[in-house]
Amino acid sequence: MINRVGQPERVVSGMRPTGRLHLGHYHGVLKNWVELQNEYDCYFFIADWHALTTHYEEDPTLMGDFVWEMVIDWLAAGIDPGRATLFIQSRVLQHAELDVLLSMITPLSWLERVPSYKDQQEKLKERDLATHGFLGYPVLQSADILIYGASKVPVGEDQVPHVELTREIARRFNYLYGRDSGFEGKAQEAIKKLGKKGAKLYRSLQVAYTERGDHEALAKARAFVEEHQNITLGEKERLFGYLEGGGRLVLEEPEALLTEAARLPGVDGEKMSKSYQNTIALRDDPRRVEKELRAMPTDPARKRRHDPGDPAKCPVYELHKVYSDEATRKWVQAGCRSADIGCLECKQPLIESILAEQEMMHERARQYLEDPTLVRNIIADGCERAHVAAEETMQDVRACVGLSYY
Repeated sequence: MINRVGQPERVVSGMRPTGRLHLGHYHGVLKNWVELQNEYDCYFFIADWHALTTHYEEDPTLMGDFVWEMVIDWLAAGIDPGRATLFIQSRVLQHAELDVLLSMITPLSWLERVPSYKDQQEKLKERDLATHGFLGYPVLQSADILIYGASKVPVGEDQVPHVELTREIARRFNYLYGRDSGFEGKAQEAIKKLGKKGAKLYRSLQVAYTERGDHEALAKARAFVEEHQNITLGEKERLFGYLEGGGRLVLEEPEALLTEAARLPGVDGEKMSKSYQNTIALRDDPRRVEKELRAMPTDPARKRRHDPGDPAKCPVYELHKVYSDEATRKWVQAGCRSADIGCLECKQPLIESILAEQEMMHERARQYLEDPTLVRNIIADGCERAHVAAEETMQDVRACVGLSYY
């Protein structure tokens, strides 16, 4: 997919290294990443700084193990370093630099109203989250996104407010610093280069948007500017900003790319979560997987083999929704309600599907487990690519805020 300046649209997403990844991570995030890497210019990063916002009291020696295990999990899940850039957040120091600069302009009230701020404090009562890092982590998250000019951020519905905050921070930065010296005059000169008819069209579409809020006119104007051959990339960016009544778009406002996340139950029937110790790891021992699934609770009404049940009340059926085809689900529905099949019979095709999925992951992971330098090299290459892209943005940002005087 191509963005408005003719480049492949970029997607940025990260994951915190806090332990082994499980099937909930795969079906909630990684499976989606695998699809996105075929459509976008994807940057996927290990958010080790973000992990410290809530886990700063944990044994520091564990971080490295968590990071490398997680990268192998990503590769096992099908993330392709030939299609996506994989890197470690803390190895690209420009993230921290942009975080500091954005924190200078972000109102405190914006951070306090982020829904997850109080929610996480409530859920993680055992941790002391009354810290500057935890309150300010949405700014760091914004820096992670904005530094790569991401146009799309894959999130679940509960994370949309974070993307909206990123948009607000980018908008505020562009308003404060996007008007370079003589901006309006330079914009008018660029308009002249569109030709008499082109300039007239541009101005009429600009008025339609700024005075009447016509978003269709805005889209037409952007497309018209993008297709024009007589202006430079910088002039195009200036005209994009001038269209909306602002300045040059130094930081691009990303859009939330809503993704459907399957809610997987754990082996105890509750939501699969490391906190509940009820997970099935991506590269778990097949014998453990089978044992745990066989012992997984089902509909409480089925106390004996011949008691009929209701799949809607059975956590095992939630896994069937993810792993089984329609024919198998119909077989489960009919057999459970009539008691023609027992719970162990019901679980067998599910066990086979999960083990088959994990067998592929074990196979993909094997080479990286046998030769860890392969993983290190993938991340080193990704960090270098990320560094180059991030530095390009930071050169522009430093100039805008007056920090390029040396």
